[in-house]
Formats: sequence, C-alpha cells, structure tokens
Amino acid sequence: MTVDELDRIFRAYDGVRVLEAQDDLFYLYDPAGDLPPERQQPFATIVTGDHYEKVSRLDEPGSWRLNLGLTKTTYTSLFGPVPTERDADWVLDSGHDYAARDVLMPHPFYAGQHWVAIVDPTGLDQLRPLIVEAYEFAARKYSNHQARAVPHF
Repeated sequence: MTVDELDRIFRAYDGVRVLEAQDDLFYLYDPAGDLPPERQQPFATIVTGDHYEKVSRLDEPGSWRLNLGLTKTTYTSLFGPVPTERDADWVLDSGHDYAARDVLMPHPFYAGQHWVAIVDPTGLDQLRPLIVEAYEFAARKYSNHQARAVPHF
C-alpha cells in the first residue's frame, strides 16, 4: 500500500477536507468547509517524516505512518486501557515497539485520546473497518456539535 492509494480512499469519503503540512496529510470531516481553526481536529493523518517525533523511525526512505482516531470502545477492545506512563520524551509506554512495521498499535503520543497508529501498512484488510469507524465517529461528532449549535425554541 502507498500513501497515494490511502489518500485516494480518504478523499473519496463525503465531507472530507484535507490539510497538508510538511508533506503530511490531515483528514477532517468538514462537509461545509467552514470549521473554525479550533475545531479542525483530524480523524486520520498520514505522517511522512520524523518532524514531530523520532520513535517511529520515519526517516527511513519511503516510511510513513497512518494514525486513526477511534472510539474508546474500539480502542480498548484492541489494546485494553490507555497507557498513562510517559518517558522523558513524552512517549507513552504501551509496551509496543513504535518503530515496528505493519503492526497496529497505540499511537505513541495520542493513545490517551484513543488514537492508533501503523507504520508502513501493507494492506487494507485490517485497516478498512478502522478507517470507516474513524470517519463515522468524526461525522457523528460533527453532527452532534451542529445539533447543539442550533437554538431550540
């Protein structure tokens, strides 16, 4: 699997807006294209380099990492309780090797928010239901926020 293949999958979902920075891709559910900056929380990201952290060894040629924000239920069904201990670099101690390739694991920094990561994934079988969940979860959060913003008389 390549970054371009995965990027096409995300861009095919309705209401997805893509932000790009440092060759990284940030996928937001924003069907109206009007989310204020403080609400622009991606539901998925593709990170292509070590400019944010070094534990995934994304400096290796062609390496990249997919990150997905999941529900607490799904996250804990996969990995149990979120890790809380951090090392001196603020990396969460989940017991996983964050540099392992093609292994789904807690995100090294954002597992506490129920994010998962996979470096250099090779296929979609394991990821497709998680991608769908991340997208649907983002759409629900957006819809819930919109419903709260409408005054009810």
